[in-house]
Amino acid sequence: MSVGKSIGKSARNAAESAAGTSAGPPVDAPAPGRIVIENCAIATVDARDTEHAFGHIVIAGNRIESVGAGAAPAGLEDVVRRIDGTGHLVTPGLVNTHHHFYQWITRGLAQECNLFDWLVTLYPTWAKIDDEMCYAAAQGSAAALLRSGCTTSTDHAYVFPKDGGDILGAEIRALAELGMRFQPTRGSMDLGRSQGGLPPDACVEDTDAALAATAEAIDTWHDASFDSMVRITAAPCSPFSVTPQLLGGAAELARAKGVRLHTHGSETVEEEAFCHEKFGMGPTDYLESVGWLGEDVWMAHCVHMNDSDITKFAATGTGVAHCPSSNARLAAGIARVPEMVAAGVPVGLGVDGTASNESGELGTELRNALLIARLRGGPAAMTARQSLRLGTMGGAKVLGREREIGSLEPGKLADLAMWRVDGVLHSGIVDPVAALVLGAAAPLTLLLVNGREVVEQGHLSRVDEEEIARNVAHAAARLRAE
Repeated sequence: MSVGKSIGKSARNAAESAAGTSAGPPVDAPAPGRIVIENCAIATVDARDTEHAFGHIVIAGNRIESVGAGAAPAGLEDVVRRIDGTGHLVTPGLVNTHHHFYQWITRGLAQECNLFDWLVTLYPTWAKIDDEMCYAAAQGSAAALLRSGCTTSTDHAYVFPKDGGDILGAEIRALAELGMRFQPTRGSMDLGRSQGGLPPDACVEDTDAALAATAEAIDTWHDASFDSMVRITAAPCSPFSVTPQLLGGAAELARAKGVRLHTHGSETVEEEAFCHEKFGMGPTDYLESVGWLGEDVWMAHCVHMNDSDITKFAATGTGVAHCPSSNARLAAGIARVPEMVAAGVPVGLGVDGTASNESGELGTELRNALLIARLRGGPAAMTARQSLRLGTMGGAKVLGREREIGSLEPGKLADLAMWRVDGVLHSGIVDPVAALVLGAAAPLTLLLVNGREVVEQGHLSRVDEEEIARNVAHAAARLRAE
């Protein structure tokens, strides 16, 4: 399942080529004509938190043309679809800031483990993945995300077996076929168990080889344009699986090529102890020492952050991917998200790998983020609208795409979700945003990415869901048999 490559600023052409065998035109081609949505409640999540109880959105091609109260402007030309949004809330598409797609085919394992024991249990299995398995896993992961209202996702791939084929290319092809905006990372590990790291030596790469592979991924796939469907991030895995040389080298490489940086940080007390024992300092100070704080960096989890850590993140603009369900599943702790947001730290939401979050749905993280914040900080710790902002504009900021996505504003890309909030599960909830965040998972009537329909009436528009399920089951069974 290797994927064809082209060099330089070619990500859109490569994604288009990859998607060419699927139904419909390439997802990154602008949609023709206008789509009009009317009679709906709208939460724009703009800087003023503008909302309309009864409003409209006009989409022209792949851009939002207008958003406002009441009916759409009269006399619009080239309207190819007009949607009655009665009983619905329209929001920006959700943005997923942390994931591990390959884990979709290892769900349900190590159910009572903390992070380190969970990793030790699963590393030997992950060491046997290949590009065919990862294509199926990416399909399954993206299907769950799309059906839960997510339009943009990152993925932290960091296991690259020597005979595994083109894992990153397989993921990019899978998401192009489903129609999702994608910001994958070329992750890496070079600190094996024999050198004092956590992963077995079979799972790690040579430092120089990992940096070369990261540079190749950026040159092959990264597209920095406004309406890009694929951007690449450099992402060594974690302080306990990566040498200082790889972290420092990745930072230099990413900044030379103008891409972002991502890793895990301050996830568990065990990681804190590891950093103090090996480096003589906590995770934040260690990462700062190797050039890993800045506006072009975001960290996953950040559960065990002290006041000094939060201050450094805020001062440098370093972002956080908050993964409430996975943190709870692994008993990692409760991140200090309200304090981070109050200090000015960019914070988005993440599913994390589905081997530590078996559902893989980003929509449910809105509710879990709010509830878990209140467990720590009381009933006013987070509001429904603050949680929605984390899942939309917060995530866009963390990924460096706040100019293009994350809010419903004229000129931004047409990535939006249309949720039904008048059905049996939500009818009578007076506030549609509360219905979405605090209520049961809301049915998704429509999801647009780049102005194109990717989910209709709760089902994927561009691919066969049953085929994805079969592919996932086959890949999981083959991995277990390896």
